[in-house]
Amino acid sequence: MARDFEMALERIAPEGWGWQHIEEGEENAPSHIRAALMGPQVVIPLRDGGLALGTWQGIFFCELDGPRTRSVYLSVLQ
Repeated sequence: MARDFEMALERIAPEGWGWQHIEEGEENAPSHIRAALMGPQVVIPLRDGGLALGTWQGIFFCELDGPRTRSVYLSVLQ
């Protein structure tokens, strides 16, 4: 499933498109568009001490512009 997401994002925001946002050494405009489509956060309900995900649901951390050192922050709201 993760590879399907990757292939879809590559088709939606391809590397070779005529991007206007190009900085020397930082040719990452497709990564910015892909990240904007994916969103920076996810909200997941908890049930009985675990993630309340559906049968076919999962959580993916997508590195679209790296590899780089990243941080993941978790907040639990009650």
